[in-house]
Amino acid sequence: MRINVIGGGPAGLYFALLMKKRDPSHDITLFERNAPDDTFGWGVVFSGKTLSNLREADAESHRRVTENFETWDNVDVVHRDRKVTVRGNHFSGIARLRLLNILQVRCAELGVSLRFRTEADAEAVLDADLVVGADGVNSEVRRRFAESFEPDLSVRHNRYIWYGTRRLFHGLTLTFRESGEGVFAAHSYKFDRTTSTFIVECDEETWRGAGFSSKSDAETRAYLAEVFREDLGGHELLSNNSKWINFLLVKNRRWSHRHVVLLGDALHTAHFSIGSGTKLALEDSISLFQCFAGGRDVTGALAEFERVRKPVIEEYQQAAYESLVWFERARDFVHLDAVPFAFSLMTRSKKINYENLKRRDPEFIAAYDAWRASALRQA
Repeated sequence: MRINVIGGGPAGLYFALLMKKRDPSHDITLFERNAPDDTFGWGVVFSGKTLSNLREADAESHRRVTENFETWDNVDVVHRDRKVTVRGNHFSGIARLRLLNILQVRCAELGVSLRFRTEADAEAVLDADLVVGADGVNSEVRRRFAESFEPDLSVRHNRYIWYGTRRLFHGLTLTFRESGEGVFAAHSYKFDRTTSTFIVECDEETWRGAGFSSKSDAETRAYLAEVFREDLGGHELLSNNSKWINFLLVKNRRWSHRHVVLLGDALHTAHFSIGSGTKLALEDSISLFQCFAGGRDVTGALAEFERVRKPVIEEYQQAAYESLVWFERARDFVHLDAVPFAFSLMTRSKKINYENLKRRDPEFIAAYDAWRASALRQA
């Protein structure tokens, strides 16, 4: 089979290596407009279940990825200078660039043709048995066949910016700071031994009040470093083409067009606050790969991929939507004390509830129950 993959992110690379591993006779070419060492952003997160899926799909790349992991089981919620820790959450972090390099090397070992710094010519790329559009949130493949895919693109209200920092956050840390302009939320976690991701988001009113539209990169970093001065411990924020953007919620009514299929962010997005973007991209690739098992042709495999995978994605997108709405309304919750604030934050997606938290961290729920009892006495 001749396969052309458009986009050298995790979804495209992983699907290419899985298909080539299963059948070396496949002629697979991956086109990526950027260089192999170009990447935007810092660290990405995996859950324990995702790692199990990766191990089953390709033990070798799983081994290389996990050798570079930083792991934790705690979520730390910082609110009004109090830190509330919730344990029982199993996550791992890795530098996005390191993940891409591992997958690039694995693809090359298996014989996938990797063409970096190459704009895929639309007509030439379509001359294949299977075309995979894994070209990200602003997918050109999706745009080209928009009448067939029928995308639903929703620009959300909050602005966010993705930084790094040498301040190490040992666990997923969600920090909320209030200023005269409004509420800022930071999502931070270490992804190697020297660096952490530090994503800052705020609502439009806060963004405008702080005057970010007229601030330079250096001025923006200095402003936010002052907002989170106590949390950064004197460390600066590191930029990597970091810009304020609005989250784009991507859905598609149809997932394929003839022999063309979408994967990862080109197909769907899930708000970064639930840490599932890279996870879903890789698991998309595994699912599509599995749909070619049993001798299915391209038409049958693409239909099966949509049938089995779409309900899973819809469930995650609903949870992610609940989470992003909570962050859009963060200023409505900051009046709460630290413990009920943390409880509201942990249960925001509706996938985690009181009983889940009690199993994960009985001490946290005991503290929440004590607060609730005290509030009832004072009512």
